Amino acid sequence: MRAPDRVINLIRPTVEGLGYEFVGAEYHPARRQGLLRIYIDSPEGVEVDDCARVSHQVSGVLDVEDPIPGEYTLEVSSPGLDRPVFEWSDFERFAGEQARIRLRGLINGRRKLQGRLVGLQGDTVVIEEDGEQVAVSLTDIDRAFIELEP
Repeated sequence: MRAPDRVINLIRPTVEGLGYEFVGAEYHPARRQGLLRIYIDSPEGVEVDDCARVSHQVSGVLDVEDPIPGEYTLEVSSPGLDRPVFEWSDFERFAGEQARIRLRGLINGRRKLQGRLVGLQGDTVVIEEDGEQVAVSLTDIDRAFIELEP
């Protein structure tokens, strides 16, 4: 689940100030200890030292501002080869790449789509699946991933 906007607004400037792309953040609340996962990227790739550097800086901001009640684990990661989509503009940015889309409900009897991403047309994502273009409203998308080639 996407992290709350107040959390994103606190950590984005820190990540970008360190020279990394802020890809997005997820927050998974739990009874005992939640999980805040931050995804970062850079043109040179992301190494463990990069994640540690961002984690250290973001921890300081979160400790001072305390935007999340209770205990949680902070995790910093690269988006990996299955890059989660946090910003709708990513559908345009990664046009031509393979994508997986999980829908909020059934559309034409299906909950999942997988194929080549054609792009974003207004508030609709177009994906080519088995030679046919399928258009899906952004509001119907629950989760999406861009499958980047290694």
